[in-house]
Amino acid sequence: MFQLGKTIVSEEILEREFVCNLSRCKGACCIAGEAGAPLEKEEVEILKAIYPKVKPLLRKEGIAAIEEQGTSVVSDFEELETPLVNYKECAYLVFDENHIAKCGIEEAYNRGYIDWKKPISCHLYPIRVKDYSEFAAVNYHKWDICNDACNLGKELHVPVYKFTKDALVRKFGEDWYAELEKIAEKL
Repeated sequence: MFQLGKTIVSEEILEREFVCNLSRCKGACCIAGEAGAPLEKEEVEILKAIYPKVKPLLRKEGIAAIEEQGTSVVSDFEELETPLVNYKECAYLVFDENHIAKCGIEEAYNRGYIDWKKPISCHLYPIRVKDYSEFAAVNYHKWDICNDACNLGKELHVPVYKFTKDALVRKFGEDWYAELEKIAEKL
């Protein structure tokens, strides 16, 4: 681990390789798991504001879950998350014509309906950020459903930090990312 500004960064994001392979996993990260996508405090208000523009793209099950639970929920651990359909997949999940799970929020963004891409935790994946009082921990999250993404990343020689560049810049800024690249070059 190393310190970069007010972050403590795992070297795994520099050493591990990763490229989403949706043709293989079919977007399993939006379906699997026991919790919704982690949300930051300010994202709760964003979800409320954009929901009317995202709603027409969502599945009826997702709409029902959101209208019952809200555009965001608080977990049993007091953490903010996206709501789930039947305690399973994200309520904002949509399927494309190839039955690949995708983010309905991102689809609305891609169509120009909204100007917010999706929750930062989703955009950053496989990086997870944990905020503490004095710093944020930036870690690589290994999940077996992403084995195909790890294999594709190795084949293409794309480290995690390069795969998640846009998200890291969105979260920490261009200067932070430029410093991360300098550190990566030294290692």
